Amino acid sequence: MISKIVGPKYVAIVKSWVPTLTVWGTVGGVALVHFTDWRLFLDYVPYISGKFKKDQ
Repeated sequence: MISKIVGPKYVAIVKSWVPTLTVWGTVGGVALVHFTDWRLFLDYVPYISGKFKKDQ
């Protein structure tokens, strides 16, 4: 349905960019976790969040 609106040329261009955008999105996500407070993000990962219990 989208190909009827934008055309097959642009659909083919977007399909060729999907792997590149996926890799850069992953790199950006890893960089975000690395350069910010990593515990803020890893507290939402079920297996890892149990390792960092706060003493209260």
